[in-house]
Amino acid sequence: MGAAGTERPADPEQCARAVLMVRPATFYANPETLATNAFQHAQAGPAADTLAAARAEFDGVVAALRAAGVDVAVADADADAMTPDALFPNNWFSTHADGRVVLYPMAAASRRRERRPDMIARLAERYGWRITRTTDLTALETRGLIVEGTGSLVLDRTARLAYAALSPRTHREAVDIACRELGYEPVAFHAHDTQGREVYHTNVLMSVGPSLAVLASSLVSPGTDLRRVFDALERTSKTLLEISAEQVAEFAGNLLFLDAGVAGPVVVVSQRAWRSLTRAQRQLLEKSARPVPCAVDTIEHVGGGSIRCMLAEIFLPGAAPARSMTGGAMPS
Repeated sequence: MGAAGTERPADPEQCARAVLMVRPATFYANPETLATNAFQHAQAGPAADTLAAARAEFDGVVAALRAAGVDVAVADADADAMTPDALFPNNWFSTHADGRVVLYPMAAASRRRERRPDMIARLAERYGWRITRTTDLTALETRGLIVEGTGSLVLDRTARLAYAALSPRTHREAVDIACRELGYEPVAFHAHDTQGREVYHTNVLMSVGPSLAVLASSLVSPGTDLRRVFDALERTSKTLLEISAEQVAEFAGNLLFLDAGVAGPVVVVSQRAWRSLTRAQRQLLEKSARPVPCAVDTIEHVGGGSIRCMLAEIFLPGAAPARSMTGGAMPS
Protein backbone atom coordinates (compact mmCIF):
# COMPACT_ATOMS: atom_id res chain seq x y z
CA MET A 1 0.00 0.00 0.00
CA GLY A 2 1.20 3.55 -0.68
CA ALA A 3 1.59 6.43 1.72
CA ALA A 4 -1.99 7.60 1.22
CA GLY A 5 -3.42 4.10 1.71
CA THR A 6 -3.96 3.40 -1.99
CA GLU A 7 -2.20 0.87 -4.16
CA ARG A 8 0.84 2.29 -5.96
CA PRO A 9 2.73 0.82 -8.91
CA ALA A 10 5.92 -0.90 -7.78
CA ASP A 11 9.32 0.19 -8.99
CA PRO A 12 10.61 -2.51 -11.33
CA GLU A 13 13.86 -3.19 -9.48
CA GLN A 14 15.25 -2.95 -5.98
CA CYS A 15 18.87 -2.81 -7.10
CA ALA A 16 20.48 -0.23 -9.35
CA ARG A 17 22.72 -1.16 -12.26
CA ALA A 18 24.62 2.12 -12.06
CA VAL A 19 25.97 4.41 -9.35
CA LEU A 20 27.44 7.89 -9.17
CA MET A 21 30.55 8.54 -7.10
CA VAL A 22 32.08 11.95 -6.34
CA ARG A 23 35.87 12.08 -6.04
CA PRO A 24 36.85 14.34 -3.11
CA ALA A 25 38.67 17.62 -3.61
CA THR A 26 38.94 18.16 0.14
CA PHE A 27 38.59 15.62 2.94
CA TYR A 28 38.69 15.99 6.69
CA ALA A 29 36.45 15.38 9.71
CA ASN A 30 33.71 17.94 9.15
CA PRO A 31 33.30 19.98 12.37
CA GLU A 32 29.70 20.79 11.42
CA THR A 33 28.67 17.13 11.58
CA LEU A 34 30.78 15.83 14.48
CA ALA A 35 28.03 16.46 17.02
CA THR A 36 25.61 14.06 15.31
CA ASN A 37 27.97 11.52 13.72
CA ALA A 38 29.59 9.36 16.37
CA PHE A 39 31.60 7.49 13.73
CA GLN A 40 33.78 10.51 12.84
CA HIS A 41 37.30 11.04 14.18
CA ALA A 42 39.77 13.84 13.60
CA GLN A 43 42.62 12.84 11.31
CA ALA A 44 45.93 12.17 13.00
CA GLY A 45 48.32 13.14 10.19
CA PRO A 46 48.70 16.01 7.73
CA ALA A 47 45.57 16.99 5.82
CA ALA A 48 47.26 16.37 2.47
CA ASP A 49 48.09 12.79 3.48
CA THR A 50 44.53 12.18 4.62
CA LEU A 51 43.14 13.46 1.32
CA ALA A 52 45.60 11.36 -0.65
CA ALA A 53 44.61 8.24 1.30
CA ALA A 54 40.91 8.95 0.81
CA ARG A 55 41.40 9.46 -2.93
CA ALA A 56 43.35 6.21 -3.20
CA GLU A 57 40.55 4.36 -1.41
CA PHE A 58 37.96 6.06 -3.61
CA ASP A 59 39.77 5.00 -6.78
CA GLY A 60 40.02 1.47 -5.42
CA VAL A 61 36.25 1.30 -4.94
CA VAL A 62 35.63 2.54 -8.48
CA ALA A 63 37.96 -0.13 -9.86
CA ALA A 64 36.45 -2.89 -7.72
CA LEU A 65 32.88 -2.03 -8.73
CA ARG A 66 33.70 -1.84 -12.42
CA ALA A 67 35.55 -5.15 -12.21
CA ALA A 68 32.46 -6.65 -10.55
CA GLY A 69 30.26 -5.51 -13.45
CA VAL A 70 28.64 -2.41 -11.94
CA ASP A 71 28.38 0.78 -14.03
CA VAL A 72 30.14 3.64 -12.22
CA ALA A 73 29.94 7.30 -13.20
CA VAL A 74 32.58 9.48 -11.53
CA ALA A 75 32.43 13.24 -11.01
CA ASP A 76 34.96 15.50 -9.34
CA ALA A 77 33.90 17.50 -6.29
CA ASP A 78 33.95 21.27 -6.58
CA ALA A 79 37.44 22.24 -5.45
CA ASP A 80 36.32 25.74 -4.43
CA ALA A 81 33.29 24.75 -2.35
CA MET A 82 35.11 23.30 0.72
CA THR A 83 32.85 20.27 1.01
CA PRO A 84 34.73 17.61 3.01
CA ASP A 85 31.76 15.19 2.79
CA ALA A 86 31.25 15.50 -0.98
CA LEU A 87 32.27 11.88 -1.48
CA PHE A 88 28.96 10.91 0.25
CA PRO A 89 26.52 12.04 -2.49
CA ASN A 90 23.62 9.76 -1.55
CA ASN A 91 22.55 12.24 1.15
CA TRP A 92 21.63 15.12 -1.16
CA PHE A 93 19.84 13.41 -4.02
CA SER A 94 18.11 10.24 -5.11
CA THR A 95 16.94 9.01 -8.49
CA HIS A 96 13.91 6.94 -9.44
CA ALA A 97 12.72 4.67 -12.22
CA ASP A 98 10.12 7.18 -13.42
CA GLY A 99 12.93 9.62 -14.26
CA ARG A 100 12.59 11.71 -11.13
CA VAL A 101 15.51 13.32 -9.30
CA VAL A 102 14.86 14.32 -5.68
CA LEU A 103 16.92 16.97 -3.87
CA TYR A 104 16.96 16.75 -0.08
CA PRO A 105 17.31 19.19 2.84
CA MET A 106 20.62 18.86 4.69
CA ALA A 107 21.44 19.78 8.27
CA ALA A 108 24.96 21.23 7.82
CA ALA A 109 25.65 24.34 5.73
CA SER A 110 28.75 22.78 4.20
CA ARG A 111 26.75 19.76 3.11
CA ARG A 112 24.17 21.96 1.39
CA ARG A 113 26.98 23.19 -0.86
CA GLU A 114 27.36 19.63 -2.14
CA ARG A 115 24.06 19.84 -4.03
CA ARG A 116 24.82 20.14 -7.75
CA PRO A 117 21.79 19.34 -9.90
CA ASP A 118 23.67 20.83 -12.85
CA MET A 119 26.26 18.07 -12.44
CA ILE A 120 23.54 15.42 -12.59
CA ALA A 121 22.13 17.05 -15.72
CA ARG A 122 25.56 17.00 -17.41
CA LEU A 123 26.08 13.37 -16.47
CA ALA A 124 22.60 12.51 -17.74
CA GLU A 125 23.43 14.09 -21.09
CA ARG A 126 26.77 12.31 -21.24
CA TYR A 127 25.42 8.85 -20.38
CA GLY A 128 21.92 9.00 -21.83
CA TRP A 129 20.02 9.04 -18.54
CA ARG A 130 16.51 10.47 -18.89
CA ILE A 131 15.37 12.97 -16.26
CA THR A 132 11.63 13.66 -16.41
CA ARG A 133 11.28 15.97 -13.42
CA THR A 134 13.01 17.24 -10.29
CA THR A 135 11.39 17.23 -6.85
CA ASP A 136 13.13 19.87 -4.74
CA LEU A 137 12.60 19.43 -1.00
CA THR A 138 15.37 21.82 0.03
CA ALA A 139 12.95 24.59 1.08
CA LEU A 140 12.24 22.45 4.14
CA GLU A 141 15.54 23.73 5.54
CA THR A 142 13.91 27.12 6.16
CA ARG A 143 11.51 25.32 8.53
CA GLY A 144 14.29 23.38 10.22
CA LEU A 145 13.12 20.12 8.67
CA ILE A 146 15.78 17.66 7.55
CA VAL A 147 15.75 14.34 5.70
CA GLU A 148 19.11 13.44 4.20
CA GLY A 149 18.36 11.29 1.17
CA THR A 150 19.05 7.59 1.28
CA GLY A 151 21.06 8.08 4.43
CA SER A 152 17.84 8.97 6.24
CA LEU A 153 15.56 6.81 4.07
CA VAL A 154 16.39 3.17 3.45
CA LEU A 155 14.09 2.41 0.55
CA ASP A 156 12.39 -0.86 -0.28
CA ARG A 157 11.64 0.29 -3.81
CA THR A 158 9.66 -2.78 -4.84
CA ALA A 159 7.30 -2.58 -1.84
CA ARG A 160 7.47 1.24 -1.73
CA LEU A 161 8.45 1.36 1.93
CA ALA A 162 10.82 3.94 3.43
CA TYR A 163 12.52 2.92 6.68
CA ALA A 164 13.59 5.95 8.72
CA ALA A 165 15.45 6.12 12.04
CA LEU A 166 14.45 9.50 13.47
CA SER A 167 17.26 11.80 14.55
CA PRO A 168 18.47 15.42 14.31
CA ARG A 169 19.20 14.63 10.66
CA THR A 170 15.99 12.69 9.98
CA HIS A 171 12.89 14.59 11.13
CA ARG A 172 9.53 12.88 11.19
CA GLU A 173 7.65 15.65 9.36
CA ALA A 174 10.31 15.80 6.65
CA VAL A 175 10.14 12.02 6.27
CA ASP A 176 6.37 12.18 5.84
CA ILE A 177 6.63 14.95 3.25
CA ALA A 178 9.27 13.07 1.25
CA CYS A 179 7.21 9.88 1.37
CA ARG A 180 4.08 11.66 0.18
CA GLU A 181 6.01 13.09 -2.76
CA LEU A 182 7.44 9.69 -3.66
CA GLY A 183 4.36 7.60 -2.93
CA TYR A 184 6.11 5.57 -0.25
CA GLU A 185 4.83 4.36 3.10
CA PRO A 186 7.06 5.59 5.95
CA VAL A 187 8.26 3.06 8.51
CA ALA A 188 9.60 5.47 11.12
CA PHE A 189 11.25 4.41 14.35
CA HIS A 190 13.74 5.50 17.00
CA ALA A 191 17.17 3.91 17.36
CA HIS A 192 20.02 4.52 19.79
CA ASP A 193 23.59 3.29 20.03
CA THR A 194 25.07 1.66 23.12
CA GLN A 195 25.84 5.11 24.58
CA GLY A 196 22.21 6.17 24.26
CA ARG A 197 22.84 8.50 21.30
CA GLU A 198 20.36 8.62 18.44
CA VAL A 199 21.60 6.80 15.36
CA TYR A 200 22.11 9.68 12.95
CA HIS A 201 21.33 7.86 9.68
CA THR A 202 19.14 4.84 9.03
CA ASN A 203 21.63 3.27 6.62
CA VAL A 204 24.11 2.88 9.48
CA LEU A 205 22.05 0.08 11.02
CA MET A 206 19.98 -1.19 8.09
CA SER A 207 20.11 -2.23 4.44
CA VAL A 208 17.40 -3.78 2.27
CA GLY A 209 18.03 -6.01 -0.73
CA PRO A 210 15.63 -7.87 -3.01
CA SER A 211 15.19 -10.80 -0.60
CA LEU A 212 17.44 -10.03 2.38
CA ALA A 213 17.38 -7.26 4.97
CA VAL A 214 20.33 -6.44 7.24
CA LEU A 215 19.26 -4.95 10.57
CA ALA A 216 20.66 -4.21 14.01
CA SER A 217 17.35 -4.73 15.77
CA SER A 218 18.96 -4.36 19.21
CA LEU A 219 19.40 -0.64 18.49
CA VAL A 220 15.74 -0.07 17.57
CA SER A 221 13.52 1.11 20.42
CA PRO A 222 11.69 -1.94 21.79
CA GLY A 223 7.92 -2.21 21.72
CA THR A 224 5.91 -0.41 19.06
CA ASP A 225 8.88 0.83 17.02
CA LEU A 226 10.57 -2.57 16.76
CA ARG A 227 7.28 -4.29 16.00
CA ARG A 228 6.62 -1.80 13.21
CA VAL A 229 9.95 -2.60 11.57
CA PHE A 230 9.55 -6.37 11.98
CA ASP A 231 6.00 -6.25 10.60
CA ALA A 232 7.18 -4.40 7.49
CA LEU A 233 9.98 -6.90 6.90
CA GLU A 234 7.66 -9.85 7.45
CA ARG A 235 4.95 -8.67 5.07
CA THR A 236 7.57 -8.10 2.37
CA SER A 237 8.98 -11.61 2.95
CA LYS A 238 12.51 -10.45 3.73
CA THR A 239 15.01 -12.87 5.19
CA LEU A 240 16.59 -11.14 8.17
CA LEU A 241 20.32 -10.94 8.77
CA GLU A 242 20.77 -9.67 12.31
CA ILE A 243 23.90 -7.69 13.14
CA SER A 244 25.09 -6.56 16.57
CA ALA A 245 25.74 -3.08 17.90
CA GLU A 246 29.45 -3.88 17.77
CA GLN A 247 29.14 -4.78 14.09
CA VAL A 248 27.28 -1.54 13.42
CA ALA A 249 30.32 0.25 14.84
CA GLU A 250 32.34 -1.57 12.17
CA PHE A 251 29.93 -0.33 9.46
CA ALA A 252 28.37 -3.76 8.86
CA GLY A 253 24.96 -2.12 8.35
CA ASN A 254 26.30 0.33 5.76
CA LEU A 255 26.31 -1.91 2.70
CA LEU A 256 24.48 -1.80 -0.62
CA PHE A 257 22.95 -4.39 -2.92
CA LEU A 258 23.50 -3.69 -6.62
CA ASP A 259 22.74 -5.38 -9.94
CA ALA A 260 25.85 -6.27 -11.93
CA GLY A 261 23.86 -7.37 -14.99
CA VAL A 262 24.98 -10.70 -16.43
CA ALA A 263 27.38 -11.04 -13.49
CA GLY A 264 24.39 -11.22 -11.14
CA PRO A 265 23.62 -9.40 -7.89
CA VAL A 266 26.44 -8.05 -5.75
CA VAL A 267 26.60 -6.57 -2.28
CA VAL A 268 29.22 -3.87 -1.76
CA VAL A 269 30.68 -3.86 1.74
CA SER A 270 33.76 -2.39 3.35
CA GLN A 271 36.60 -4.71 4.29
CA ARG A 272 36.29 -3.54 7.88
CA ALA A 273 32.62 -4.49 7.92
CA TRP A 274 33.25 -7.79 6.15
CA ARG A 275 35.87 -8.76 8.73
CA SER A 276 33.36 -8.11 11.54
CA LEU A 277 30.82 -10.61 10.19
CA THR A 278 30.68 -14.16 11.43
CA ARG A 279 31.01 -17.10 9.08
CA ALA A 280 27.27 -17.76 9.30
CA GLN A 281 26.45 -14.13 8.53
CA ARG A 282 28.77 -14.14 5.52
CA GLN A 283 27.19 -17.32 4.21
CA LEU A 284 23.69 -15.87 4.53
CA LEU A 285 24.80 -12.73 2.68
CA GLU A 286 26.46 -14.80 -0.04
CA LYS A 287 23.19 -16.65 -0.69
CA SER A 288 21.68 -13.34 -1.83
CA ALA A 289 24.57 -11.65 -3.61
CA ARG A 290 28.27 -11.85 -4.42
CA PRO A 291 30.23 -9.78 -1.88
CA VAL A 292 32.52 -7.03 -3.13
CA PRO A 293 34.63 -5.97 -0.12
CA CYS A 294 36.42 -2.64 -0.48
CA ALA A 295 39.08 -1.03 1.70
CA VAL A 296 37.89 2.40 2.86
CA ASP A 297 39.44 2.59 6.33
CA THR A 298 40.49 6.26 6.11
CA ILE A 299 37.13 7.35 4.73
CA GLU A 300 35.33 5.47 7.50
CA HIS A 301 37.51 6.74 10.32
CA VAL A 302 37.74 10.39 9.31
CA GLY A 303 34.50 10.88 7.38
CA GLY A 304 32.29 8.74 9.58
CA GLY A 305 30.66 7.08 6.57
CA SER A 306 31.31 3.86 4.72
CA ILE A 307 30.79 2.27 1.35
CA ARG A 308 27.03 2.71 1.03
CA CYS A 309 27.33 6.44 1.71
CA MET A 310 29.75 6.75 -1.20
CA LEU A 311 27.29 5.32 -3.75
CA ALA A 312 24.38 7.29 -5.18
CA GLU A 313 22.19 4.82 -7.05
CA ILE A 314 21.11 5.75 -10.57
CA PHE A 315 17.66 4.37 -11.37
CA LEU A 316 16.92 6.83 -14.17
CA PRO A 317 15.69 5.41 -17.48
CA GLY A 318 18.63 4.79 -19.75
CA ALA A 319 21.05 4.10 -16.89
CA ALA A 320 21.25 0.40 -17.77
CA PRO A 321 22.48 -1.63 -19.48
CA ALA A 322 24.76 0.94 -21.10
CA ARG A 323 28.06 -0.43 -19.73
CA SER A 324 29.71 2.77 -20.92
CA MET A 325 30.76 4.49 -17.72
CA THR A 326 34.41 3.64 -17.78
CA GLY A 327 35.93 6.98 -18.76
CA GLY A 328 37.52 9.60 -16.59
CA ALA A 329 35.79 11.76 -14.03
CA MET A 330 33.33 14.44 -15.02
CA PRO A 331 35.09 17.70 -14.11
CA SER A 332 33.55 20.03 -11.58
